Amino acid sequence: MTQPPPPPPNQPPQQGGFGPPQDPPPSLDKPQQPAQQPPTPPQQPGFGAPQQPGFGAPQPPQAPQPPPPPGQQPGYGYPQAPQGQQPPQPPQTPPGYGYPGQQPNPYGQSPNPYGRQPGYGYPQPTVPLQPQAGQPGGRKGINAQLAIIVAAVVAIALIVGGGVWYAKSGKSDGKKDDTAGSSGGTGGKDAKGGTGGASGTGDEKVPSDPASHVLFQVPEPKVDDSTVVSGSWLTGKAYVKAGVAEINGYDPDKGTKLWTIPLPGPVCEASTHTTADGKTAVVYQPKMPAKNSSAGCSKVSAIDLDAGKMLWTKTVNSGDRPISLDNVTVSANTVAAGSTSGGAAWDITSGKSLWAPKPTDSCYDAGYGGGAKLVAVRKCGSYDQRQLHIQTIDPKSGKVISEYKMTSGIEYASVVSTDPLVVAADVGDTAGDGSGISDFFSVDNKTGKLITRISAPGDQFAAKCDGITKIEACTGIAVGKDRLYIPTEEHDGTGDYSKTNEIVAFDLSTGKQTGQRADAGDGYTITPLRMDGANVIAYKRPPYDKGGQIVSIDGGSFKETKLLENPSTEQVRDAETRMSPEYSELLYRQGHLYMAGVYADKPSGTGDKEYLAIAFGTSG
Repeated sequence: MTQPPPPPPNQPPQQGGFGPPQDPPPSLDKPQQPAQQPPTPPQQPGFGAPQQPGFGAPQPPQAPQPPPPPGQQPGYGYPQAPQGQQPPQPPQTPPGYGYPGQQPNPYGQSPNPYGRQPGYGYPQPTVPLQPQAGQPGGRKGINAQLAIIVAAVVAIALIVGGGVWYAKSGKSDGKKDDTAGSSGGTGGKDAKGGTGGASGTGDEKVPSDPASHVLFQVPEPKVDDSTVVSGSWLTGKAYVKAGVAEINGYDPDKGTKLWTIPLPGPVCEASTHTTADGKTAVVYQPKMPAKNSSAGCSKVSAIDLDAGKMLWTKTVNSGDRPISLDNVTVSANTVAAGSTSGGAAWDITSGKSLWAPKPTDSCYDAGYGGGAKLVAVRKCGSYDQRQLHIQTIDPKSGKVISEYKMTSGIEYASVVSTDPLVVAADVGDTAGDGSGISDFFSVDNKTGKLITRISAPGDQFAAKCDGITKIEACTGIAVGKDRLYIPTEEHDGTGDYSKTNEIVAFDLSTGKQTGQRADAGDGYTITPLRMDGANVIAYKRPPYDKGGQIVSIDGGSFKETKLLENPSTEQVRDAETRMSPEYSELLYRQGHLYMAGVYADKPSGTGDKEYLAIAFGTSG
């Protein structure tokens, strides 16, 4: 599961992290540049930098060459100390499609955790993006007639073999225990009041023309060292993105800066949830840390995203020292933050304290899951003898409504969804891939009883949770009222060096697969982003000669409807594929896609232009 959908085959080389500040975005009224043909594939190891033609200059199609072997991927680091916590370390750029990635050590740490990792070959020059007329690329291959025959045979084999494989992987014996021996997303009730898995329309409109163009780019901020810039939100009035020691609101269509909230230090954690009137919360450092040191993530503030105002700022003290907070979330009108010293909560409007850690407690709230309900992950016992209590609590009083006790020895758990309540855990460290997931647990919010346990082996399913400190930091997962949607791991496609995958559905009442499957398509990999009523909104990471797509998957028929397709020009593809769904923030609403990074990195010295955020929009 750790292995994220990597860049496509023969994709222009990428870099991890972010680069120097950029020039202001180009004017949107500039004429569109002609589309480019597929780029010349990167050279073989030796990493020679291929020459680039001028921007917009056509290139003859080239036969793809096998890319060089990918670099080793980063793993998960050990959890940070509660005091003097440093921001999380940025991931490295994943390897390209069609090449076997190396499995990372789940607790390994790269020698230079904040350093850039080179992509395939030297980085390609990136110029400020402009709206492009997309044009499908092509590549030379085997005889067309033979290709049709081979594709048909492979397709039949995949359908037959895949059906058997998925049926076996989804098999459930109905057992409801959570012992080690048994084998992200967003949750919440459907917007229309329907149930996940039942065909129905969501709120997202299907545009008359899904072809998108670049609306604007947010320049990469200049930093001397890798800095966390976690947090992005979309309201009816603004697209909001955290920068370096600040939070900025932008016009969602033009990218014009609407407001800035300055902060004394960088944002450490940000809630993905907002109230109905556009309020959210962040945790940040009280000052800019010196190099290789930390000021601790001890400040929590409520933000009005529409007005661009900080409502209040609080700290949680242990004695006379502030606690370093590990996570923050929002549910109803409550802001809740957890740590290894316990959890605290405040009224999001007034900042009134609702509860705080008790020194006499033998257990502590490590963190919370928010959204439709408020769920605490409460830790009791010592390390290796830990017992996790999954508690649905009243967001105003903190009173426990229901509680599910996981089997002792499970050290970390992530809240995937609070309504319905779904928890992910790596039971007995059996996932083996650093994804944080070996099993999902479907729990009754009202009674605290386990409904079913779903086995999700890391070598079969591509989802990830970081439950060590963040509690609800899961990617590649969506949850409807009675369905869990997760992507499969990549497997070979029908084209040369191509990869693909699927999204499959599990019934949360039985733990079994429903038999529904949404195919990414050859060369694409598909990742669920969130629910839209009974439908699933998903992102398709593209092959080397196409732009990415947003699709809506019908919850009943699993029919895919294209909502947006990005330009296929080289410069746009290069910028888009730096924003992988596993390590970036992707927001989609009504024909608008916003892709943003979570780290700002020091300049690489290559002169490449990189972006903190990119916005795409359809015309229809």
